Amino acid sequence: MSTTPSSPAPIDIGISDEDRQAIAEGLSHLLADSYTLYLKTHSYHWNVVGPMFNTLHLMFETQYNELALAVDEIAERIRALGEPAPGSYAQFAALSSVPEDPEQPDAEEMIRRLVADQETVARTARSLFPVVDAAGDEPTADLLTQRMQIHEKTAWMLRSMLA
Repeated sequence: MSTTPSSPAPIDIGISDEDRQAIAEGLSHLLADSYTLYLKTHSYHWNVVGPMFNTLHLMFETQYNELALAVDEIAERIRALGEPAPGSYAQFAALSSVPEDPEQPDAEEMIRRLVADQETVARTARSLFPVVDAAGDEPTADLLTQRMQIHEKTAWMLRSMLA
């Protein structure tokens, strides 16, 4: 009886190893951006004050709940491509384009920062399309399209509150 762990079966989904790794690397950046945005949005939900409290408290809750589901989808796509998904604060900080926010800005500044962050995540998703399209990775393209639609719509809704 062998005590050596068996290696997993090779992945043969019609995407080269090189392309799978490149796509997973890009998705790791998207995961880090999304998780950082999740944390920031959740913090703003807890700490918002002022005349827009109820509206923003509920809006931020909807947004962070959606992001919680999104990070799971992104991480699972990375795993389906055969790569490990980042999962620590240190990894997310190194990979994220969304800045952390140790401050407690006022409600209007929260909105401004979240608009910028939603747009950042949309740009990260959009930046992956060249490698995804070249590899014929339709499932990842679908995921990216969904993420861009959500982040662009959320940015628009937040931006509308500043008008």
